[in-house]
Amino acid sequence: MKDTREADGLLVDPRRLLLDMAQQRSASELLWLIVRRLCETSSVAMARIWLIRPGQGCPSCPMRAECPSQTKCLHLVASAGTSVACPGVSFSRIDGSFRRFPLGIRKVGQIAATGEPVEAPDLASLPDWIVRPAWVQAEGIKGFGGQPLVSRGNVLGVLGIFSRVTIDATSLDWLRMIADHAASALANALAWEEIAALKRRLELDNAYLQEEVRGGGSFGDMVGKSAALDMVSRQIQLVAPTDAMVLLQGESGTGKELVAREIHRRSQRAERPLIKVNCAAIPRELFDSEFFGHRRGGFTGAVRDRMGRFELADGGTLFLDEIGEIPIDLQSKLLRVLQEGELTRIGEEKTRTVNVRIIAATHRDLRAESAAGRFRTDLYYRLSVFPIAIPPLRQRKEDIPLLVEYFLKQISRRLGRSIPRVTKTTLAELVAYDWPGNIRELQHVIERGIIVAEGGFLHVELASSQRNSGIPTPVENAVSEILTDAQLRALEADNISCALRKTGGKIYGPSGAAQLLGLKPTTLASRMKRLGISG
Repeated sequence: MKDTREADGLLVDPRRLLLDMAQQRSASELLWLIVRRLCETSSVAMARIWLIRPGQGCPSCPMRAECPSQTKCLHLVASAGTSVACPGVSFSRIDGSFRRFPLGIRKVGQIAATGEPVEAPDLASLPDWIVRPAWVQAEGIKGFGGQPLVSRGNVLGVLGIFSRVTIDATSLDWLRMIADHAASALANALAWEEIAALKRRLELDNAYLQEEVRGGGSFGDMVGKSAALDMVSRQIQLVAPTDAMVLLQGESGTGKELVAREIHRRSQRAERPLIKVNCAAIPRELFDSEFFGHRRGGFTGAVRDRMGRFELADGGTLFLDEIGEIPIDLQSKLLRVLQEGELTRIGEEKTRTVNVRIIAATHRDLRAESAAGRFRTDLYYRLSVFPIAIPPLRQRKEDIPLLVEYFLKQISRRLGRSIPRVTKTTLAELVAYDWPGNIRELQHVIERGIIVAEGGFLHVELASSQRNSGIPTPVENAVSEILTDAQLRALEADNISCALRKTGGKIYGPSGAAQLLGLKPTTLASRMKRLGISG
């Protein structure tokens, strides 16, 4: 049906276009609105908008050889128009040969580099800058108008139209005005989107930090004066100011998360969040979504856009706890992000860049796991730039009295109880114990002792089989038989089953199987699932 709206020269109702542009709050919708409305008349063969953005897709860019820096260029973001040479063909693709223009290269690149328009209203004699004269002739192109999109002295991009009629002076005036208003509307839309994105990020950061406040602080500050702890402190001081990846190795309950927090606190990223991920607690099917995020509708159940943990940690630190529990077939996805600093949300084609420092932690021997083929060797070497071994509590027993005093004050205040006194006998018993669950076990023993304290004295209950009575610990025993991996897993399954029987199937909380084994409940649940053990 013929368009009956008022036309000013080449363009249809440009006044209405200016009004509609001012109402847009989405940069993408604004750009597509402009090119589609400019092409409402068949006299305009094609309208396109390029924006200046960081270089992306350089290896496959047709103009890579001409690009002087490959740091930023013009990206084609909106295109409209129809072909007369090939009826039914649309010019709406934005992934063709001219999807990128290096700044200063070709006419479009010169417009962006200089901020000056290129107006060729009559192409009766084709200038030498026309790259495809055959296309110009086939489509009956008679004029070209290229305008810079300038806002507050900054060139944001380029608006260009190819017309099938000579462009009159009135249409050129309107095109200049549309470009000026487009730049202003684009700057406003980008500002709105940035504010909305910052608001969403602030909400996510706030929610995450509130969870950290509720669940964090298990070990408080680093407490102790032993030589083993002093060595860890010196390593923290060395590595914290750098951006080097850190691998924390130690038994469960030794305080690896506390060390990660201390490294982050002393780093240049301290103003940004420390995001924690328990890799053992992430189901395989949610791995991509948890780490990289997803777009609404990206998969069944994705009802809204969601940032992954890498994006939440952008500019800060990502703590990957129990990294040895990530299945080997999923480790390659993690390695790619660590190597390239780029990720793609589920359901999106857009590549996002992140700047994240990685601190990983594990109770496993990743070198041995790598040699056995259960952990990628390249990922192991990527993570272990600066390994730190966290000593078990049995190797820093001189710190136990200080830790007991610290936990007594902290837990009593939290429980609203008076601080019980500790007899020399009780303290000696605590120091003599081997602490297979390390600091976490000590914390739980003190908390239970405060709850059941009578007469103002701390009462503790320790497993008699694990008291240090001169019997060598398993660490001190020489291995008399080499076990296969299957035997080790069977032994682990038997041990977990035994703990479950003793606790009546209870996993979480005081006197639960997780506490008895010195594991986090989520880690125990993950191992039970992997070993096929029902709760």
